[in-house]
Amino acid sequence: MDMKTLYLVVPLAPLAGALLAGLFGRAIGRAGAHWVTILGVFVSLVASAFIYLDVRAGNVFNGAVYTWATSGNLKFEVGFLIDQLTVTMMVVVNFVSLMVHIYTIGYMAEDPGYQRFFSYIALFTFSMLMLVMANNFLQLFFGWEAVGLVSYLLIGFWYTRPTAIYANLKAFLVNRVGDFGFLIGIGLIAAYAGSLDYAEVFAKGKELAATNLELFSGHPWALITVICIGLFIGAMGKSAQFPLHVWLPDSMEGPTPISALIHAATMVTAGIFMVSRMSPLFELSQAALSFVIVIGGITALFMALIAIVQTDIKRVVAYSTLSQLGYMTVALGASAYSAAIFHLMTHAFFKAVLFLGAGSVIIAMHHEQDMTKMGGLRKYMPITYLTVLIGALANAGFPPFAGFFSKDTIIEAVHASTTPGAGFAYACVLLGVFIGGLYSFRLVFMTFHGAERFRQAHHGHAHEEAHDDHGHHGPVEPHESPAVVTVPLILLAIPSVAAGWLIGPMLFGSYFGNSIFIDPAHPAMATLKEEFHGVLGMIAHGATAPPFWLALAGAALAWFLYIVRPELPARIKRTLALPAMILEKKYGFDDFNDWFFAGGSRLLGRGLWKGGDQMVIDGWIVNGSARVVGWFAQLSRLLQSGYIYQYAFSMIIGVFVLLTLWFNRG
Repeated sequence: MDMKTLYLVVPLAPLAGALLAGLFGRAIGRAGAHWVTILGVFVSLVASAFIYLDVRAGNVFNGAVYTWATSGNLKFEVGFLIDQLTVTMMVVVNFVSLMVHIYTIGYMAEDPGYQRFFSYIALFTFSMLMLVMANNFLQLFFGWEAVGLVSYLLIGFWYTRPTAIYANLKAFLVNRVGDFGFLIGIGLIAAYAGSLDYAEVFAKGKELAATNLELFSGHPWALITVICIGLFIGAMGKSAQFPLHVWLPDSMEGPTPISALIHAATMVTAGIFMVSRMSPLFELSQAALSFVIVIGGITALFMALIAIVQTDIKRVVAYSTLSQLGYMTVALGASAYSAAIFHLMTHAFFKAVLFLGAGSVIIAMHHEQDMTKMGGLRKYMPITYLTVLIGALANAGFPPFAGFFSKDTIIEAVHASTTPGAGFAYACVLLGVFIGGLYSFRLVFMTFHGAERFRQAHHGHAHEEAHDDHGHHGPVEPHESPAVVTVPLILLAIPSVAAGWLIGPMLFGSYFGNSIFIDPAHPAMATLKEEFHGVLGMIAHGATAPPFWLALAGAALAWFLYIVRPELPARIKRTLALPAMILEKKYGFDDFNDWFFAGGSRLLGRGLWKGGDQMVIDGWIVNGSARVVGWFAQLSRLLQSGYIYQYAFSMIIGVFVLLTLWFNRG
């Protein structure tokens, strides 16, 4: 079997599983649905591993597989670019996806939409693989929109819940805003570079950088900056960067496996991957990099702050994801693309652990998500507790966990960066570390330590199920989740500890080969390479650096507030009522969007309906023309009376008028 066939197997195996489970779900039954999809993703993972080894041996591939259409010199193709960056993404996407597929068997066991769910997640895996394997902008855009579509279907999976439908519509619309910028970027590339193939476009990078674009006469803009900012606006929608971040927390309305797959490991990182892939273009525009680093800094800090006031266990993890995506974006702006991809990889593991761990808790609590109604679960759920603790330690950035290496690298890279705006971003990411320690351990302590609050929460009233009542009444007796839930958790917790130790070859060796381009004018990674003295050296240095102590301080504060003095948080909240309200309102973005965009659209619609439809179309055109006809009819009715003397009189007058006119003419 040659490599080209193997490349095709990677995206097509999950697609085959998705089609079988989706179209023949009834025929193959529940077990059939999970077997075909899991087999598809497993085959894809094995193929990806072979391709990974092949690329490590030095065999990269860039070529078209199928030409869809040709217009002039512009070719629309399906093609693969298989290099170091691609294979890293392929392995991460497939591994996390496989774990989520297995976990889903346990999590969705009682759900009536079981087959549909498996079909969607396999389809999602296919879309994401098409996106990362693309070698041209057309296929990139196909994958980009396909993951958006599947995300929409999955967030609204429980389509009888109004909140889920609201959330999936919100995700869809916010992503359309980002995609508008993305399309402008791609359109400008097609117009000015005359090609959609990555390699050809990158080769023309210098030409594009020398071209100016006059949108308004007398105001020339650098074409490359407009292209890069357009592409990055697409990434802001997908990777949920401020101010297009509003859809991600709401997307927690989908089932938990989705939160883990889409909102931790794969779809939200598509934007980060895309900017890294476009490094030959972004490196040519200082302004675009500045824009990226500032947006990333804002997201990293301000989204972490919201996580402190959330009580829904999944939403805490969601805001944490936003903050971590901010870190990746900051790395992109500092030209530390390899650090961003490295953080993407480590984050995929530990955030999937946190989401799936949260899901495991939710199962045990009979679909209760409020952390104020948990506590003391450690002794009931030892495996879940241990894996979530590992996830929290990695998320907060404690050595030797994976998150420490990638997060510290990003912070150091920003410190060494010369991009305008790096100082602001550095302050944001440093503060973010302290808050990261606080919210990560707040989650652990509130859920697994302290008093068992679920007894009084359920005392004396029947517990209502979130989406379908299984008849659980009275006090909840939590217990460890079944093996199909805990095994994926353990398998994801292992790389959450160990993935960081790959830092040497990944960031400072020739791991990414030529797949990432860095302009010599951006020294961040080169500076770090000189200072890097092995994994142990980095741990030793990390223990003396500010990020470690800030994370420790955050964790210590969480311990003090939620274990030592659990009555304090409520008192602090009363004292700091205004900041707490601002954070609980999420800075008012949702309210503003509802008022301005949703309200504005409704107002416009009402104007068009009342003014356009009722007044102009119905009032003037339809009823108006009827009135004119009626008026003429009334006039002619006066003349058509049926009396002979009236007709004779009319004829005499007519003859008289005609004769008068005739004589006057003479």
